Amino acid sequence: MLIRRRRGWEIPESAATPERLYLSRRELMGAGAMLVASGLAGPAAAQRVGDLPDPSASLYPARQNPRYTLERPVTPEAKSSTVNNYYEFSYAKNVAPSMTRFERRPWLVKIDGLVDNPQEMGIDDLLKKVQLEERLYRHRCVEAWSMAVPWTGFPMKDLVALAGPKAGAKYVRMETFLNPKVASNQKDFRYPWPYVEGLTLAEATNELAFLVTGVYGKPAPGQFGAPLRLVTPWKYGFKSIKGIVRFTFTDKQPLSFWEEVQGAEYGFWANVNPKVPHPRWSQASEEDIATGNRRTTELFNGYGEYVAGLYAGRETEKIWF
Repeated sequence: MLIRRRRGWEIPESAATPERLYLSRRELMGAGAMLVASGLAGPAAAQRVGDLPDPSASLYPARQNPRYTLERPVTPEAKSSTVNNYYEFSYAKNVAPSMTRFERRPWLVKIDGLVDNPQEMGIDDLLKKVQLEERLYRHRCVEAWSMAVPWTGFPMKDLVALAGPKAGAKYVRMETFLNPKVASNQKDFRYPWPYVEGLTLAEATNELAFLVTGVYGKPAPGQFGAPLRLVTPWKYGFKSIKGIVRFTFTDKQPLSFWEEVQGAEYGFWANVNPKVPHPRWSQASEEDIATGNRRTTELFNGYGEYVAGLYAGRETEKIWF
């Protein structure tokens, strides 16, 4: 799905750390002091920040929700952790080696727009307001490969409830972090960084929409979108934005990242449909990344009973891409 397009504008360097984040950085600074004491200071230590312990580790493993089960085996972590699209860091599928400088803390989440409760909070403060659970979901990439993953997180409708959307809110626009110093491909000005995605409010409050913080019974590593990502299992994977820092409630349909890059191939909706081919390949079947076997693609990735009602009466619209 790699598409390059020449851009005439540039992205500025990340802003200085806001004063409100000073205290939340003390824990990270303390960890850096420990590295100094152990003789790991300097450039080598900087390469290890992604290995620092996650302060939310005690929350895992979370209780598994039996409502969300699978008819296929869970994809082994050794496989799923090396097949990830995360273009901020790498255009290759094995992203983890390119994420050595990625920091999961401090991480500020902003909620704004048409809401009664605009707010900013650290990811660990957000985790205190929700109840984590594990769900087994199928994951279908637009590139026609698939896997099955044990995600840990909380329903997106819980975040919507925290925000308190106003009557005019119809969509949720999500935005990922912007830090070219650690995500080197964000220096590639041919792409409109930061990554942006969006859902209708009805989609965001559907029971399947899941905000993920962990995977395989522990905090999610960077390549899975830590510390906060979206999972919408009835849509193609590019809708499941990683590294989220902002949720904006709006009355206007957001222009998503891939829609801006190549709207003829990647639209706002991106619902899985085997009968609607991608312009460059069929979507009728998919390859299991663990076994290499192919299986028939299911409408809404097999989740029609949960989400088909969201699109009733819109059959004549282009709601697939």
